[in-house]
Amino acid sequence: MPEPEIISHPGIVEKVDNGHVYVKILAQSACSSCHAKGACTVADMEEKVVEVVETGNREIHAGDQVMVSMKRKTGNLAVFLGYILPFLILFITLILMILITGKEGLSALIAAISLALYYIVIYLLRLKINSMFTFTLD
Repeated sequence: MPEPEIISHPGIVEKVDNGHVYVKILAQSACSSCHAKGACTVADMEEKVVEVVETGNREIHAGDQVMVSMKRKTGNLAVFLGYILPFLILFITLILMILITGKEGLSALIAAISLALYYIVIYLLRLKINSMFTFTLD
């Protein structure tokens, strides 16, 4: 069975401001929906607020229940930029620096600096990156 192209979450409109709708969604890790979560200390449920630029003509008010959607490939890109790429930068830099210098402490410092540089670049490009991740209301 193929995975759906759209990821949707129910949410509640927190506020509406000049065509921007702020929706509170409940982000759950895989274990938070587990039947044994009460016996486990790693259950993770967190409320997040996402911004949706509403282009439709419907009236939306604070407190309304809505469905927030995002394309699956966009979600995969977010995971790549947020988790996979930083890990690869850290790991590859660390291995290369150990091979080049032979000093583990210096290599770890350089790897940490490379990761900090990555996050600085991400911060500087935040507006462009933010425009790539668009949510819609269903």
